[in-house]
Amino acid sequence: MSGMAVEDGDGGRAALRLEDAVNDTCPWSGKPISSDSLTLYRGFTVGFCNTGCRDKFEAATRHFEAALAAYEPEDDAPDSAETQAG
Repeated sequence: MSGMAVEDGDGGRAALRLEDAVNDTCPWSGKPISSDSLTLYRGFTVGFCNTGCRDKFEAATRHFEAALAAYEPEDDAPDSAETQAG
């Protein structure tokens, strides 16, 4: 596993290669990853044991990224620098 970042120029999975995956086993099941179940996450190829696990990961990360994008901290929440200095 090379762990090298890959440019997401065409957005397609066809360019993803098993040997570029940052993992050997599926993060959901622990089974070996499959060449037809790769995805690109933050520029890195991540492998899964099957397309179902890959699709579950993609849905979860899209949901999480959308939640982060919509997050607005409360104005009365203390700033982390203030709490550390205080």
